[in-house]
Amino acid sequence: MAGVLDAVNQRTQLVGANRLELLLFRVNGRQVYGINVFKVKEVLQCPKLTVLPGSNPVVRGVAHIRSGTIPIMDMGLATGNAGLSDLNNAFVIITEYNGKTQGFLVGGVERIINMNWEEIHPPPRGTGKEHYLTAVTQVDKQMVEIIDVEKILAEVSPINEEISAGLISEEVHQRAKAHRVLIVDDSKIARKQITRCLENLGVEVVSMNDGRQAWEHLYEIAERGERLQDVYMMMVSDIEMPEMDGYTLTTRIRADSRMAGFHVVLHSSLSGVFNKAMVEKVGADDFIAKFDPDVLAGQVAMRVQSC
Repeated sequence: MAGVLDAVNQRTQLVGANRLELLLFRVNGRQVYGINVFKVKEVLQCPKLTVLPGSNPVVRGVAHIRSGTIPIMDMGLATGNAGLSDLNNAFVIITEYNGKTQGFLVGGVERIINMNWEEIHPPPRGTGKEHYLTAVTQVDKQMVEIIDVEKILAEVSPINEEISAGLISEEVHQRAKAHRVLIVDDSKIARKQITRCLENLGVEVVSMNDGRQAWEHLYEIAERGERLQDVYMMMVSDIEMPEMDGYTLTTRIRADSRMAGFHVVLHSSLSGVFNKAMVEKVGADDFIAKFDPDVLAGQVAMRVQSC
């Protein structure tokens, strides 16, 4: 276990290597789950938890860690399964998503694996609308399920999805109606949040589930002889996605001369450890952290005004 903990501390400093490193863990039973190491700040034995009356049942309590108070969520309960009963032998994975720190209570932590995004695939069809997966992969002939943490967080602690009153002028709102934006994100809840925000701004939204799907779509447009700018005002893409990540998607767009000038914004919950140099290296026009409706709407509004 010490080796796993040391590896987490070292590898969370790595960003922009265009690969996926998964921390494998179990909740209850034999099923193995994965979480991106870039989102992990620390792994530790379950500390003493202080129960907060009136909190969401998924939150088992708060823990005082490194001079801070962090909510600890039961990964079993969060994904619609049985909660953990043996806290003395449980572990907590401390993560950072969208600029906020929280811990996830799990039954056991195994190891870190290094994989290519091509080895990560969308959840199988028939999984159901309410599943908590963004992707699956196979390790040592065993299925590994990658958790949609953004869905969990949205259910446990809903965030404001409304654009602040007065932020968008009526002129921009009217001009936005003439434009279409492509959004790319593997998280169903993230796609809904982004779509709702941009539709309230006034633009038409087309959404794709991963980078490969988006690339094939854009490539087909270019093959027809159309300019991407004539079809979409811009693209807002997540970075971590199965099949093809946002870095690779952006690199391919920039390498195709037919797509020159297409406006690309990368949008990620990797806010805490994000390496802006990598965004510049792949040629994205900008980066914004998830999910602040005012920031996202402001970014798209500026693009509307410049078109």
